[in-house]
Order: sequence, then structure tokens, then C-alpha cells
Amino acid sequence: MPKDHPYSTTVTWTGNKGSGTMDYRSYDRDYIISINGKTDIPGSSDSVFLGDKSKYNPEDLLLASISSCHMLWYLHLCSKNEIVVIDYKDDAVGIMEESADGSGKFREVTLHPQVLIADKAHYELAKSLHIEANKMCFIANSLNFPVKHEPACKAENE
Repeated sequence: MPKDHPYSTTVTWTGNKGSGTMDYRSYDRDYIISINGKTDIPGSSDSVFLGDKSKYNPEDLLLASISSCHMLWYLHLCSKNEIVVIDYKDDAVGIMEESADGSGKFREVTLHPQVLIADKAHYELAKSLHIEANKMCFIANSLNFPVKHEPACKAENE
């Protein structure tokens, strides 16, 4: 039987410069993401949408969610298969398309995980576990666009 896992977050707009949303340029796009018991995250829209480029935007956070969920599943699967991961880094890239009316959506995301494992004997299995991690990832399973993978794997004993 499926188990539900509830999550909650509070997003508070902090961009009222005194006149609210009187016009498109009268307010900042800044906000704070708060989750009980965790450090707040300062956010804004992307700078191309008049946001503060020094703060996290929703697109950044979506990409980070996809990448980190994949990584966590991958590490779990490697551990389960007795593959020792020494290092993991992902340079994820997402493509968002903006429509003429200003709406938009992500068209695709490509993960580029670079993995260092302890033993080259596990190279092929380590590389193939990215497919399984994608199938297991809670975030990837919730998306309506493809998450592609271009992994690179090296062994410490090569």
C-alpha cells in the first residue's frame, strides 16, 4: 500500500516597496522560503524577469531538486550494489521555453553526473545505475518533461 509523506513550506513575499503591485516595476520579486527547523532560503525571480540575480529563483531550485534527487537515489543504489562512490558532481542544465504570452515551461533537463568510484571492476554497473536512479527519483517521476543523463564515470584504481 502506498505511503503518503507530507511536506510543507512557507513562501513570504518581501518585495513590497511601499506601493504593492501598483505597476509592473513598482515591486521587487524577492521572497523568503521558510521550512520549519531549517535555514531560510532567499529567493527572487530570474533577473530577466526583474529579479535579483544574487538570489535563488524557482528555475534554479527546480533544477537543483532534480539533480539532488537523482544523486541521492544513485548513491543509494551504488551502496546497495556494493559500489563505493568516492566523489560525485553534477553540472545539470535545464532548457525553459517562454511563450509569446509570457508563460513558460521546462522543455528538458540534462544531468551530467561525474562520478568517481573506488574499483574499475564496477564501472559498467555504476554507469548503468543512472537509469535506475532516474526511474526511482521522486522528483523526476513528477515531471512532464524528459530528464536526460550524460554520465561520466571514472575509477580511482584506473
